Amino acid sequence: MRVGMLTGGGDCPGLNAVMRAIVRKAERDFGDEVVGFLDGWRGVLEGRAVEATVERFRGSLPRGGTLLGTSRTNPLKIDGGPDRCRDQLRALGIDALIAIGGEDTLGVAATLSEMGVSVVGVPKTIDNDLGGTELTFGFDTAVAIATEAIDRLHTTAESHDRVMVVEVMGRHAGHIATWAGIAGGATMILIPEEPFDIDRVCEALRRRHAKGRYASIVVVAEGAVPKEGTMQVLSGERDEFGHVRLGGIGNSVAEEIEARTGFETRVTILGHVQRGGTPTAFDRVLATRFGVAAIDAVHDGAFGQMVALRCGEIVRVPISEAVRELKLVDPDLYHGVAEVFFAG
Repeated sequence: MRVGMLTGGGDCPGLNAVMRAIVRKAERDFGDEVVGFLDGWRGVLEGRAVEATVERFRGSLPRGGTLLGTSRTNPLKIDGGPDRCRDQLRALGIDALIAIGGEDTLGVAATLSEMGVSVVGVPKTIDNDLGGTELTFGFDTAVAIATEAIDRLHTTAESHDRVMVVEVMGRHAGHIATWAGIAGGATMILIPEEPFDIDRVCEALRRRHAKGRYASIVVVAEGAVPKEGTMQVLSGERDEFGHVRLGGIGNSVAEEIEARTGFETRVTILGHVQRGGTPTAFDRVLATRFGVAAIDAVHDGAFGQMVALRCGEIVRVPISEAVRELKLVDPDLYHGVAEVFFAG
């Protein structure tokens, strides 16, 4: 078979591990020819691809980013885009396509599947908010990076009697903020699922500091929003999938805390640091399992399906099911565990 693959959306630790596994099993076990499309769906639209061989991906297991490049190009927003994708795949003799990405990338894959294109999905989102799978690769790495940053900021906060605001990734779901906040001993955790009242945040910090605890860490997901009418936030531009370009809520929260409490407050925005670098061992193994399962799905003719992790096993779920709704933070984890330690 001639199998195509692509990586779409934001880069993520573990992408190369997925592709390495796809290529290794495809080439060595099935005798397939694998083609990698450059820069996500843009490469499919433009017919830009390279031969993906074992040799090309040798040494890529610990490497972050994606050797094929990525983009947020959305064929669904381009007149005739899906038809162009299908025609390019046919012209290049692609028998099946493996799409590695999050809700947007897989949303395009679901549309092409309905048009008769043989597609298999691999879940990729650093925010861990994709439905259908318990975990996505890259999430563990992001949590580890954020936790290490929080650990380091504790000492600075204590040395200067400061409040430190740490902004982490999490557009619609606060999984990274919640996990890293719990692991790092945060004073407060603000997530998109729970609109926050800045007055309550400040009051909690005042109570904590009144006890003689002068150092506080507030972890805020980039998509966290205040309750209506409690504070002003800036709105940004939108990308091709309609997502607002985020980043900056940490600055707003820090400014409000200092203005309302008088406590010296600093902000650290981790941003793309969470996306880059070497994936953790867990993410390397999960990504490898996904890659092997994806090429197996191709040869089983399981098209329109996405590989997923459930109860420790790799299973297949319909792509349409996986992109139907986002996976949000479990309220029991946030209210039952994280909140126990707020402003402690």
